[in-house]
Amino acid sequence: MRFHSLPQSKRYAEDESEYAVVLERYNTVLDELFAGTDVYVITPHWSAEAEVPPLPPGAGYWQSLLAEDDPEPEFRTYCHLFAARRPWQRGCIDELLRDIADDKVAGVLITDTRMRRIHHPYDGGADVFLPTPEERDRMRDRHTDWLSAHPSGL
Repeated sequence: MRFHSLPQSKRYAEDESEYAVVLERYNTVLDELFAGTDVYVITPHWSAEAEVPPLPPGAGYWQSLLAEDDPEPEFRTYCHLFAARRPWQRGCIDELLRDIADDKVAGVLITDTRMRRIHHPYDGGADVFLPTPEERDRMRDRHTDWLSAHPSGL
């Protein structure tokens, strides 16, 4: 399911009061998903090189994927994934969430350690993947004002 970060599906915050709304929405959903548990914060690094780039601070190398194969090596694209395990606490990744909201960082996933609940924040909102339709529906019903008015839900 998809939640929007700002009222009326506005994509980008323009002032500190709007950033406060963005972070409040992200953190409210993240608290509901992960309060009292450890999470993985998974960050991608896209590259034309198969070699793993330097590790981001606090993260460990997880795996690399060949995202775009091409007979010409210079046109290949690799996605190197880094993961950091941490106890979830409200606000613990606010700096990262703000960079995501500003489209400075993309492709981040926050997941429980069994990878059954996934929060994928992006500039404009977050997609949430839950293990059952019932859990999805309960979360959706708690935050109906954050849903898209578009018939597709996007």
